[in-house]
Amino acid sequence: MPQPNRVEIADFAEKLAREAGELIVRERNENTLRTDYKDQTELVTHADVMADEYIAKAIRETFPDHRLLSEEAAPDRSQARNIDTPLWIVDPIDGTVNYAYGHPQVAVSIAYADQGAVQLGVVHAPFSGETFRGVLGQGATLNGQPISNSGAEDLRQSLFATGFPYTKDKLEPLMRRLNAMIHTCRDLRRIGSAALDICWVANGRLDAYYESVSPWDFAAARVIALEAGARCGHFNPAPEGYPEDLWGQDILICAPALFDPLRELLHRA
Repeated sequence: MPQPNRVEIADFAEKLAREAGELIVRERNENTLRTDYKDQTELVTHADVMADEYIAKAIRETFPDHRLLSEEAAPDRSQARNIDTPLWIVDPIDGTVNYAYGHPQVAVSIAYADQGAVQLGVVHAPFSGETFRGVLGQGATLNGQPISNSGAEDLRQSLFATGFPYTKDKLEPLMRRLNAMIHTCRDLRRIGSAALDICWVANGRLDAYYESVSPWDFAAARVIALEAGARCGHFNPAPEGYPEDLWGQDILICAPALFDPLRELLHRA
């Protein structure tokens, strides 16, 4: 039986993301959210678990020989060290705190990696009805229409986004970077979803984004941003031998002309 091509896999991922989106909208609108905490700090709802199980089951039934890295069902980050064999990277609800508080900035994020790289990504924002999609070498879209980054060239006029960790014991370097960015750029937007931060860079709503996150938070959005012409990398190098596509520490994604000055600024801060 022939293996599906990237577009067919992207169609499958988009269908899954939309179905999971319907599930999490229904759970928030019609049922009482049940919440808990992972590692005593990170909020999780019953809808996170339900959506993750729904996506994982569909992937395992359709592609039984593929591996899975997902925030709730299969959070073993060591899976990300080898993307030469098929690997799905899933975040069922990116922006769980937003979700629990009734905010709309929530996304289902699904990426597919193989042959040493993330091949495609889908980020679906069910409350705003927006679906971002990128397939390596084939461009990026929002609700089926092509998108591109802002093309910003002036740091002083650039709008950036970042986020902060749930644990509060290592905030000093983050505050130094934030101070440097606030004094250099136009302004900050704190959206609460890394996937949407990056997709908003992809379609020009933001000029730059930096943060340290998990692979499932950014893998899908990163390929969307790349395909929208943004430059993606890190302001501190990834470990040798670890795929840059999935190394979540010190990410920088922005309009191409801003990358080098921002990398220098953040590295030095």
